[in-house]
Amino acid sequence: MAEVHLEKKHAAIALDEVEIDGSFSGYASVFGIADLGHDVIERGAFARSLQQRGVSGVRMLWQHDAAEPIGVWTTIREDVRGLYVEGRLAKGVARAREALELMRSGGLDGLSIGFRAIKARKDARTGLRHITEADLWEISVVTFPMLPVARVNMIKSAPPTIRQFERWLTRDAGLSRNAARIVITRGYAALLEDRNARDAMPDNADGLAERIRRAARMMI
Repeated sequence: MAEVHLEKKHAAIALDEVEIDGSFSGYASVFGIADLGHDVIERGAFARSLQQRGVSGVRMLWQHDAAEPIGVWTTIREDVRGLYVEGRLAKGVARAREALELMRSGGLDGLSIGFRAIKARKDARTGLRHITEADLWEISVVTFPMLPVARVNMIKSAPPTIRQFERWLTRDAGLSRNAARIVITRGYAALLEDRNARDAMPDNADGLAERIRRAARMMI
């Protein structure tokens, strides 16, 4: 059988903690954002591949090494943000145990997709390649990220700390640090009453409230 050449795209996952059984979740790719390889993966790019392969047809590998599967993906789906995944490391596999320890200690913080580009178009003005259809083969746990904005959005473990929630509010909801602290200590209503914080809000009240709700759901 001829060797299949796969492209690879990496995404940072910024792990704080991983469940003791090796379960974690996050985004293996984020749509509409140029990575360090000057590629943009568009929403819907994985739809046909996921329909044909299913979750069981996509492998979880160590550093893209086909000889080293380290677990299984239990959920892979596209949403409005990107390619959302849930997986579980196989603790009976030596390399998976190593990966688990590195992820829990912060020494390993990347996900990377291995795929074939089926349809793509080049933007002559920006030089970016927009991938509109991709055949997804595997998702690896890797060392170095290529798409820094992708993040694990839920770790199945202990509840997050106030510091972590503050980071979610500033990073994902777009609040200033001062506004995030108002929400944490006094609630969203207090934010609307604070003139200085209200003037610095990045969006209208309804839009901001929805972003805060999304950030808060990460704590569940």
